[in-house]
Amino acid sequence: MTEPSAAGILPCQSIDALIDQRAITSASPFDADQVQPASLDLRLGARAWRVRASFLPRHGVKVADRIADVAMHELDLTKGAVLERGCVYIAELQERLALPRGVSARANPKSSTGRVDVFVRLLSDDQPAFDDVAEGYSGPIYMEIAPQTFSILARTGTRLNQLRLKAGEPPKLEMRSVGVDLSVTLAGFRARRHAGVIDMDHIDGHDPRDFWEPLTPRRGELLLDPGEFYILASKDPIEIPVLQAAEMTPIDPAVGEFRVHYAGFFDPGFGTEEAGAVGSKAVLEVRSHETPFLLEDGQTVARLVYEPLTARPTRLYGEGGSHYQRQGLKLSKHFRPWGN
Repeated sequence: MTEPSAAGILPCQSIDALIDQRAITSASPFDADQVQPASLDLRLGARAWRVRASFLPRHGVKVADRIADVAMHELDLTKGAVLERGCVYIAELQERLALPRGVSARANPKSSTGRVDVFVRLLSDDQPAFDDVAEGYSGPIYMEIAPQTFSILARTGTRLNQLRLKAGEPPKLEMRSVGVDLSVTLAGFRARRHAGVIDMDHIDGHDPRDFWEPLTPRRGELLLDPGEFYILASKDPIEIPVLQAAEMTPIDPAVGEFRVHYAGFFDPGFGTEEAGAVGSKAVLEVRSHETPFLLEDGQTVARLVYEPLTARPTRLYGEGGSHYQRQGLKLSKHFRPWGN
């Protein structure tokens, strides 16, 4: 891949070029659908470790060395393993990076991961920040996994996060406020405590009633209980132009005592007329903090930050099938539709 002349997010064809040039390699062949319009899905490797604490590597320290210091026991992901809620794990990823000059990366949880309240963050050697991969980084990458509400079953090849690659420092084109829709009878879901295990590779394989309870607002308001996890929907449709990508950012703590959206990437074409998806809404993953909070219809709960692509992607979000294009309020793909 030749170095892009302008700063921006790399589209799918540029990610394919990086793979062809072995700037991105993998322990097993890449899946046909692994490259998204402006991101790359990452896959779990063969091993994970239950660790006693989260950590960041110090300058000059490799992640593998720190794992040895904090690991409690090792899990064989080739046979599948249950990752228990309330515990922290570090897992190998199959992909390895050798980024060229001028190219860096940032990771986020996949939508399906955030919607079941699994907190994941990327780790790379000699990088004192989660999710960010330095320009020109060469080495392995790892994932911290912390299930918050549900225990999950994962295995080698399970995709829990995604990587967005960028040339230079893309400018912030626009920032839009995202409000919450509490005007409808079924406005959201609250996660049930002490539910069963979610198989992260079993699509439409779980009865949502075993894991969620529906929420009906009163007078356009919803009371968020401390420590509970909610799935809500944006008030207005979301559109990501074909030459842009966006990231949902958590709300300023001064606006409310809650966190929104673990999974932040929106690929080009989401909600667009060109992709046949006008009217698509953002699904919001909401966790209240220490105090109860009364949420009102239309209240701003997050912000979308738009950045340019370096080129038009050769495919748009949802082409070839997507669980979330043209969505309204929707649970993760692991659950059958509500009411079925």
